[in-house]
Amino acid sequence: MRIVRGLWRLLVGIKDGLVLLAMLLFFGVLFAALSFSPNPRVPGSGALLVDLDGQLVEQPAQTDPFTAIAGRNPVTREYRLRDVIRAIDGAATDASVKVVVLELDRFTGGGQATIAEAARAVDRVRAKGKPVLAFATGYTDDGYQLAAHASELWLDPFGAVLLTGPGGANLYYKGLLDKLGVETKVYRVGQFKSAVEPFIRTDQSPAAKAAAQALADSLWAAWRADVGAARPKARLAGYIADPEAAMTAAGGGMARAAEMAGLVDRLGDRIAFGRRVAELAGKGTDKQAGAYAAIPLDRWLAAHPERSGGPQVGVLTIAGTIVDGEAPPGTAGGETIAALLLDELAKDRIKALVVRVDSPGGSVTASERIRTAILEAKRKGLPVVVSMGAVAASGGYWVSTPADRIFAEPSTITGSIGVFGLLPTFKGTLAKLGLSADGVKTTPLSGEPDLLRGTSPEFDRLLQAGITDVYGRFTGLVAASRHLPVARVDQIAQGRVWAGSTARGIGLVDAYGGLDVAIAEAARRAKLDPAKVSVRDIEKQPTMLSQIIGDLTSERGESGPTDAFSRAAARPVAALRRAILGVGAIADGPAIQVMCLECPAAAAPRGHDTGMIGLAAEWLARP
Repeated sequence: MRIVRGLWRLLVGIKDGLVLLAMLLFFGVLFAALSFSPNPRVPGSGALLVDLDGQLVEQPAQTDPFTAIAGRNPVTREYRLRDVIRAIDGAATDASVKVVVLELDRFTGGGQATIAEAARAVDRVRAKGKPVLAFATGYTDDGYQLAAHASELWLDPFGAVLLTGPGGANLYYKGLLDKLGVETKVYRVGQFKSAVEPFIRTDQSPAAKAAAQALADSLWAAWRADVGAARPKARLAGYIADPEAAMTAAGGGMARAAEMAGLVDRLGDRIAFGRRVAELAGKGTDKQAGAYAAIPLDRWLAAHPERSGGPQVGVLTIAGTIVDGEAPPGTAGGETIAALLLDELAKDRIKALVVRVDSPGGSVTASERIRTAILEAKRKGLPVVVSMGAVAASGGYWVSTPADRIFAEPSTITGSIGVFGLLPTFKGTLAKLGLSADGVKTTPLSGEPDLLRGTSPEFDRLLQAGITDVYGRFTGLVAASRHLPVARVDQIAQGRVWAGSTARGIGLVDAYGGLDVAIAEAARRAKLDPAKVSVRDIEKQPTMLSQIIGDLTSERGESGPTDAFSRAAARPVAALRRAILGVGAIADGPAIQVMCLECPAAAAPRGHDTGMIGLAAEWLARP
């Protein structure tokens, strides 16, 4: 009877799950039907409302329906950078848009280089004579970098501008591993390939610390140059060096201190800000205080699709960790991306190819699979231009090597030309538990890697030789692509991470510029007029179900802190979550990896890890 009762409970559980799935599908389809409009209505005139209650990304991740059904934490909303830039640029010439409004109360960033591209679009709107107004309760580095480019920068009187710069502590696991009796076998080439250091050290090595400090200094210099050019009258240096003195001079208020230092233009709450926007854009139909005529970002995009017709330039996006096999949008599946590109090349529709890279790397074999597909475009005579986003490091640089020309931002994080492998062994752990392992061999490699008794010297030498071979291939690819001697590449490689500003000087990058510059360059190399080409995206489209569930489950900023201090306090928790998920990335990944886990802007894997590591990361991320 116990077996029958257990089987009955299993059947009831399956039935409940199917009912839940059916209800979710029903309400999702109903929501989509009610939301669908073949001709989306846009107000006759008003303010283009760019309400960034989430993160700017190159390619939004696809929502996992089963994760959503399981009731896990909602996925932070993601906005495609190209869509945001297209809308802001369109506002410059759209007569119905009287002003652009940047709502940044719950903006979670997206990488310094990514924000810099969006900020240039704001500059272009202002150059056309249109005002841009920004508002937030509090600003930290990312939000302020974008808001600084507005013609009117507003701050809530109870808010603050809290600028901290790049840097912070990393988590090291060796002490814990020693207590557990876990020995970590590390195989690497590259003096600065510090992704493995947390497993073998209790602190940062001098070489890694020096490299990390140089990178942080380069990124901070690029940030200050960007913000300083946007707000030349702001007394930025003094405010950053001694915010307490600035607050004392202002009578104790941080908002007032920011205003006196010229970091913000106006202090006012949301109602006052709304009334100011209404002066420029007109009053809204809503009678609520502070309402104004608003054209939401998604409504504007739906009413203004991308231009089609004319010669086409293909844009292949490589975003997220590079993994073997197939993967949904937001993760760079080697087989998925290669198949998409090869299928597009077989149709002979594009005249040039731009590869947009925003990836910290990952699998060697997946990176090579993507690279060979890009080489096929070159074999067909297409110009190939690489546009680097926030991160194009390690495997992200590997896939960039076929380029005729590489564009990056001064704050792009790139390089990390190095290779590593990591294997934990549990002989010591078993001994602590009174356990042991034994067995037989037929060859020196039988049962290897032996994680229970420890790997053999023969296996260690073999894996290290494989990693050394991959490193030689990596540096050889870079040398051939960048027309540099292999010895010189070895000097600037060694796993070291570089900012785009430095990478340009050492030959890893050709020029500064965003995706628009790369598309124009590709068009010119194909002997086309950049003003007449259209863009064809080469990417896997998310399923309708994932889009519906994503709309239903994504956080839209209805809750959560908006003040600068709470945002700053959340950074260590986010860093801890990235560290834990980084352990998972190494543990679940291939034995040989070209991955830049130490890249500051390399976002943690998006979505959810359903294993124990993911659950631990989620638990730590809870407020």
